[in-house]
Amino acid sequence: MLLERSVDLVVALLGVLRAGGAYLLLDPSYPVERRAWMLADAGAVCVVSSGVLAGGVPGGVPVVEVGGGGLVVGSVVGGVLDPVVVGSGGAAYVLYTSGSSGVPKGVVVSHGGFAGLVAGHRGLLGVGPGCRVAQFASAGFDTFGWEWSMALLTGAALVVVPQEERLGGELAVFLAREGVTHVTLPPGVLALLDEGDVDPGVVVVTAGEECPPEVMARWSRGRVMFNSYGPTETTVDATLWRCDPDAGEVLIGGPVFSTRVFVLDGSLEPVPPGVVGELYVAGDGLARGYLRRSGLTGERFVACPFGGAGERMYRTGDLARWTAEGRLVFAGRADDQVKVRGHRIEPGEIAGVLTAHPGVAQAAVVAREDTPGDTRLTAYIVPETTTTDPATASLSADLRAHTAARLPAYMIPAAFVLLPELPLTINGKLNRAALPTPEYA
Repeated sequence: MLLERSVDLVVALLGVLRAGGAYLLLDPSYPVERRAWMLADAGAVCVVSSGVLAGGVPGGVPVVEVGGGGLVVGSVVGGVLDPVVVGSGGAAYVLYTSGSSGVPKGVVVSHGGFAGLVAGHRGLLGVGPGCRVAQFASAGFDTFGWEWSMALLTGAALVVVPQEERLGGELAVFLAREGVTHVTLPPGVLALLDEGDVDPGVVVVTAGEECPPEVMARWSRGRVMFNSYGPTETTVDATLWRCDPDAGEVLIGGPVFSTRVFVLDGSLEPVPPGVVGELYVAGDGLARGYLRRSGLTGERFVACPFGGAGERMYRTGDLARWTAEGRLVFAGRADDQVKVRGHRIEPGEIAGVLTAHPGVAQAAVVAREDTPGDTRLTAYIVPETTTTDPATASLSADLRAHTAARLPAYMIPAAFVLLPELPLTINGKLNRAALPTPEYA
């Protein structure tokens, strides 16, 4: 589906699910080349779109315009679509995340994953008839699924936040005007919003990236606030913590409904409280795997030694530790994956796009936090010609345009630094201490 966030988009995705299909959401802000690649990789049978956006669908893929009456699925008797039975393992949607191999990877999420998600919405967040849930996330973000299912599968109302009212005082006014009772926002948005402008009866969930202790303490005092953790591969959510403004640190809590979590060492043995290990997730929320990537699926979705025959667990790549009270604390990554403004990014994918440019000999991408709380991507480039060659004078501008034509906006580096060579690696990793501080545009 290629539609702006709107009622049409929600109706279209519900229609696809009702017909027994799986949906793929194409964010209109993505470059045309990336959208075309996703459609081809997913084997999309058609694209539901409208207006100008419909003209951006690659040739060869049938387009069904909203309101055009061009799509007929199943058989209709007396104006009612015959029931379509889809098992819990059937695909509900495919969501593409950044891939370390240089191309995005499609996560196939099942209908069964939604069952536990919705049970958590009802039991932990208290969502149900009479509630009003804000729809804030971009369509290509997995929190979008968290929001619409929280509302429409519990009997609540879904309220779409207009693009022009997504930040600051405008967002606070919108939440009050629309009587929103539940809202999920990234920590970066909460940091720029005055908690006093949001009714204390509104349940706030923060997700997508680490929440600074100051933001958590400020927003959780006098209201119900949750910190949610979970990769796309676990159907959005894996753990939840009801925030405590007096806690000494921000936790990610404990497992949600029908989910189990393990903190393991390199031998897949549980580590004691206080010791950092890799976080694994098991349970009904696990995705089916990666579309057309059986090798990667086998690498990340591994046999669970703590469950029954055939049970899997997902190796998140995140590090965590247990507190003495049995709660989890996020402790970083075991690999190079980074989070920038809530988006999961593999620097290797960006580097792969950069090295495809004829003027680039080598490239490395790192996430830097030169200003506390402000993480930005920086690309370090070794040009094919020397940095004093006139041909390199416009290389940074060329690379910005090159990446913008192939990557979402959140993956475009904030700075491009030209170097005569990349620093030597230490233990197989780039020597970050030798990298110069960039000048951001």
